[in-house]
Order: sequence, then structure tokens, then C-alpha cells
Amino acid sequence: MNLTSHQLKLLAAFLALYLIWGSTYFAIHIAVTSWPPFLMAGVRFVLAGTLMYGFLRWRGAANPTLAELKGAALLGILMPAIGNGFVTLAQKEVSSGVAALVVATVPLFAILFARLFGHRPRKMELAGVLLGIAGIVVLNLGSNLRASPAGAAALLFASAGWALGSAWSKHLTQPKGLMSSAMMMLTGGGALLLGSFVSGEQLAGMPPLSGWLAMLYLAVFGSLVAYTAYMFLLQHVSAAAATSYAYVNPVIAVLLGVWLLNEHIGAAELLSMTIILAGVGLIGWKKAPR
Repeated sequence: MNLTSHQLKLLAAFLALYLIWGSTYFAIHIAVTSWPPFLMAGVRFVLAGTLMYGFLRWRGAANPTLAELKGAALLGILMPAIGNGFVTLAQKEVSSGVAALVVATVPLFAILFARLFGHRPRKMELAGVLLGIAGIVVLNLGSNLRASPAGAAALLFASAGWALGSAWSKHLTQPKGLMSSAMMMLTGGGALLLGSFVSGEQLAGMPPLSGWLAMLYLAVFGSLVAYTAYMFLLQHVSAAAATSYAYVNPVIAVLLGVWLLNEHIGAAELLSMTIILAGVGLIGWKKAPR
């Protein structure tokens, strides 16, 4: 089977989300041991946005119009600031496994918000979402993961903000191409730094090398690469398909735990991976045109 250039781009974008964002929970866990959460997330997105903006301007890209900047700023607040910032905040109290579990509600929120904008989910999308959630539940059976009420609330708020931005993105005026991602990261990062200042966050000391490396990994791979891939998918596939990463990320988190933390993987984990990947397949499956 020969894949077209567009299909290869879609495949590469999905792989970037599944593999890179699956590893960001581990990176965030390392980063927040030495960085205040909002400050770290703000520095991450401002750094990534500045690098992308500078590259695009060097390549001759035009500055966004005021209308485009407003749309990008709204999405920047909903997605990088609320969607990622509150996940980072929650991981001060909640394990990365619990974070991945709660963030799996993103596709459910995405389908709910997409209905507000006139999108009627297909039966396969609904079935895939339910199957994915079932896989997440199986993944955490028998574990001792316990989320604090505040941490769980922060994760649900983050999931809702991210999903609303994902659904709304198709209906807002945005900068062209990658400039949209650059402006969203800059405005979202700025909002996070403002939140850090207002909440009184302070660095206890200079972060160690591991803290800097984790933040840089999140900025370059988690933001520049994966975030751009996500915005590309939002323009070419349904919100439910684009947010299917929420099902695969916990699988990646489990594998990283086995590899880096010597955690045990049993029958429940293997079964959950099968269920999760089946759910992803249902969300993205469409009948071939006759």
C-alpha cells in the first residue's frame, strides 16, 4: 500500500503526539521537583514560542493581524495555559499515572464541545471514546494511585480547557500556518508567567541539571514538535481523532515506568493496552468511499 504525502504527514503527526506527549508526564514529574509549576510551564512555552516566532520571521512569515492575534491568544489561554499549566500544577500532588488517567477525559470533553459548534459525532467515535476510557480503567486496576481532590479538580479543569480550545480552534480566526502555534505558545506562556507572579511562586534555588534538561525537553519536543503536530491534526481530522493521544499516552507512561523505574507490568496492563489501541482505531476509522 502506497501512502500519499498527506497520509505520511498525518501518520508522523500522530506518532509525535503518542510518543512525545506520552513521555512528557515523566518529564513534568522531574521538572516540578525543582521548578514551581506555573513558572516552569510559562518558561517552557515562552521559550518554544520565541524560537518558533523568530524562525518564522527569519523565513519571511508575516506578523499576525489583530484579529488573528485575538484568536491565537484565546486558544493560548485555553490550551497551553489552562490545558497544560494545570496538568503541571496537579503533578505536584498527583502521580503521572493519575494525571494520564484523568487527561483521558479530553476526547469526551472534545465531543461535548464539538456538538456546541455543530459537529455530530459518529457512532464509531463514541464507541472509541468509551472503549478508550474502559482501557484506562483497566490500566489502573489494582494500583494504589490516589489523586488528591485539588489535583483531580485541576486535571479536570485542564482537560476541559484543552478540549474546548481544540473544538473552538476550527471556528476562530488564527494566524496562518505555524505562526498560529507560535502565537498560542507565546500568549499561553505569558499567561502562565502572570499566573506564577500572582500566585507568589518563587524558585527555592537554581534548578539542577535534571530540572533544566526536563524543561528543555518539554520546550523543544513537547511544545515545538508535538504541539505543532497537534495543531496540524486539528485542521485535518476530527477533534475526537486528534485527542486520541489521551488513550495512548498512559500506555507510554507505563512502558517508561517499566524501563526507567523497574515497575512491573502484568496481565491487566497488557489487556489495557489492547483495549486502548482498539479504541484509537475506532475513533479514526472511516468507511472507504464507494
